[in-house]
Amino acid sequence: MSRTHHKGGEPSQRMLRVAELIRHAMAQLLSRGEINDPDLAGLVVTVPTVKMSPDLKLATIYVMPLGGQAQEQIVAILDRHKKFLRGEVAHRVNLKFAPEIRFKVDESFSNAEKIDALLHSPKVAQDLAEPPPDEPEEAP
Repeated sequence: MSRTHHKGGEPSQRMLRVAELIRHAMAQLLSRGEINDPDLAGLVVTVPTVKMSPDLKLATIYVMPLGGQAQEQIVAILDRHKKFLRGEVAHRVNLKFAPEIRFKVDESFSNAEKIDALLHSPKVAQDLAEPPPDEPEEAP
């Protein structure tokens, strides 16, 4: 079946299902402390999103440390253990080929904060305020 039937670059159901399986596998690996690295000890890392390529050979795993500190450091630590993590994900997710994985910082939280700040700004609040009621018109 062709992948060209997806308009606008929307992911297929299979891509979404595999991404969710990989997200759960990575979350388990990180929450159970199965990565032996002293730099990662004591840090809580969440995996909010995973995006798959259409051929399911590349998984982009978005991570965010709790509190948002040391984001680039977390990505560097996970990149050092990429081979181990790929093997563990392959054991937990039943796929013909284990996808190559890459890590990125999840920007959705900071984007949400920017939007929230904009919505609570005085200028937007002024635009959202109810206009004063119109005075009733008198007949001549």
